[in-house]
Amino acid sequence: MRPAAFALSFAVVLLGLGACQTTDLQEVTGALGGNAEKSRPATSDPRAELAELRERFRATPNDPEIALRYGSALRATGQRSQAVAVLEQATIASPGNKVLLAGYGRALADNGNFQQAFDVLSRAHSPEDPDWRILSAQGATLDQLGRNEEARQYYATALKIAPDDPSVLSNLGLSYALSSELPKAEEQLRKAAAQPDASPRVRTNLAVIVGLQGRASEAESIARTGLPPEQASANVAYVKRILERRKIAQRELSPRRDRPVAGEPDKALARALSRTDD
Repeated sequence: MRPAAFALSFAVVLLGLGACQTTDLQEVTGALGGNAEKSRPATSDPRAELAELRERFRATPNDPEIALRYGSALRATGQRSQAVAVLEQATIASPGNKVLLAGYGRALADNGNFQQAFDVLSRAHSPEDPDWRILSAQGATLDQLGRNEEARQYYATALKIAPDDPSVLSNLGLSYALSSELPKAEEQLRKAAAQPDASPRVRTNLAVIVGLQGRASEAESIARTGLPPEQASANVAYVKRILERRKIAQRELSPRRDRPVAGEPDKALARALSRTDD
């Protein structure tokens, strides 16, 4: 049972926590793969599909749908660098395919290539026809690059198109957390968690932020909300690991244990959230 790593790897650093999800940025870029990814049944095992998709991709490497499905399966099985290579090849063959570009950008972000991901995602839509999901994903990559204020401009634009979308609000909240503004982070994450279509990962992000403010019992209660017992226990354990990792990183980065000042980067939190070995 593996709660997702943050959806900034804070979605994708904190941006991604939730029951049984493992891919960074999945929350904000989950709809970017187009029909090829949506068509796979939710219960299907990507490992079982991998061999078949590999052969189909080798037979028809320029088929965008097969490339997207193969890239998605590779990412889902942890083969992130190979997913980048597959989708890069596909975008070279179909340079104007915006769905492919979105999938390629998502794979780059998953692989930690944040500046390149931002650049590719910029080509996946246009100012004349913006996609709020891509705007949110671009914000997540900017947060990973430490450009928090700029990231929030992308979230604000996304929210104009999709008001109160929980994934965008969650990204915004986590952005505030990365700049040590925990009350603002909690405000946005509570708003996100209150939305009827909020995913479990949004509540887990909220639990982490509450825990960072020293309210351990409340954080545990939030982490358990809406989950069956086994998943709830896994989620609570994950939140505790993140909080412990931040303490360790804080001691490593600042032996005097200075607390981060609001508005300044919380490097310890960023380090804790960027771990993907859960």
